[in-house]
Amino acid sequence: MIKSNPVIYFEIPVLDMDRAIHFYGSVFDFTLEREILDGYEMAFIYFDSDLEGIAGSLVKGDIYQPTKNGAILYFHTNNINETIERAMQFDIEILYPKTINKQLGYAIAEIGDTEGNRIALKQVITQ
Repeated sequence: MIKSNPVIYFEIPVLDMDRAIHFYGSVFDFTLEREILDGYEMAFIYFDSDLEGIAGSLVKGDIYQPTKNGAILYFHTNNINETIERAMQFDIEILYPKTINKQLGYAIAEIGDTEGNRIALKQVITQ
């Protein structure tokens, strides 16, 4: 029996690390730390054990190809409208418009990032 969520880390493929760091840092208001690991250029999104979420990184390298057709990562936001507005400053595409599910208590949307990936936004809403 699994006692916790087994997902602990993610990697987002990027083509231009500077552009991707600027996008993710600006849209989600966090700092990424650059590093070279095993020959790959990476920018880490560290996990704070006092908060919810998992750690991950942006990764540039020969095996990392951005796509809109693979797994979709959901990013929590406190205000989905503001997050979409910040993302739109990067001339991105809205792939699934903001949709509110009152029964389940959330709003979601999907956008393209600057690298060609599909990512999702999720905001918990209260009645």
